[in-house]
Amino acid sequence: MKRVGIIGIGAYVPNNIVTNRDLENRVNTTDEWIRSRTGIEERRIACDDMDTSHMAIMAAKEAISDAGVEAEEIDLILVATATPDYSFPSVACLVQGALEIQNAAAMDISAACSGFVYGVVTGQQFVQSGTYRNVLVIGSEKFSKIIDWSDRNTCVLFGDGAGAVVLSTVSEQRGILSYDLGADGSGSEHLLVGKESNCVEMNGREVFKFAVRRLPESSLHVVEKAGLSKEEVNFLIPHQANMRIIEAARERFGLEKEQVSTTVREHGNTSAASIPLALYSELKNDNIHEDDIIVMVGFGGGLTWGSICLRWGK
Repeated sequence: MKRVGIIGIGAYVPNNIVTNRDLENRVNTTDEWIRSRTGIEERRIACDDMDTSHMAIMAAKEAISDAGVEAEEIDLILVATATPDYSFPSVACLVQGALEIQNAAAMDISAACSGFVYGVVTGQQFVQSGTYRNVLVIGSEKFSKIIDWSDRNTCVLFGDGAGAVVLSTVSEQRGILSYDLGADGSGSEHLLVGKESNCVEMNGREVFKFAVRRLPESSLHVVEKAGLSKEEVNFLIPHQANMRIIEAARERFGLEKEQVSTTVREHGNTSAASIPLALYSELKNDNIHEDDIIVMVGFGGGLTWGSICLRWGK
């Protein structure tokens, strides 16, 4: 079987920073309340004329350049998003058109905050089967357009941004070693976009309980499937939703704090963009090295979850 891995990565976040102090002027909240419950200090918010596809395109361009391939060498574009520009066409088609990748297939994937993991696993199958050679996977979200800015329980949590990777074949010992995907539709009412409000509605207590259970379970399971022990994991990149959830996973793994990504402080919860943005940040900060064992794990509306264990490198 062909080994499939990440050969290029890119990211984009809007310039506009909204701090907790800024939100104190909009809703009944405080910087201390937000920090103590979520770990979030600030988030990036896109301007009115910037949509999900615009951020996806920026991240995609960097990922393609970083991969050292030409745009026309991309065979398939997968965009994980819960906030598309339109019901249709897909964000993936908008990306394809903007980048003039004429021969690539394109589609969106809807798995909320787990979407990027679902997208990478989907892309892996196409490369591994020999159907496609290079797959562009993007997580891009403009959650600010589906937030009720008068609801302090949700408006403090989310931010906008995009992250992208190029998947292709890599050397035998590297790339994706195992994956785990799952869903529990019986919990769908706990996190959704309301039909009447058209805004995010969340039962925070139930989502927290779900995340604290599923995130470490899926992470440990995917490591076992790879034939490894948790002691062999070098770095954990969890979905950036809440520091308390991230800390619970870290403790279950027995990892040091510097082995776990915590970009939630500056980005907030960027849904499907969360994991690629965190991966990008850790790579830029030289926290991930060749042959490191990495676990990426997400959870989100659906309810869904997914994790990937990979050995970093080409």
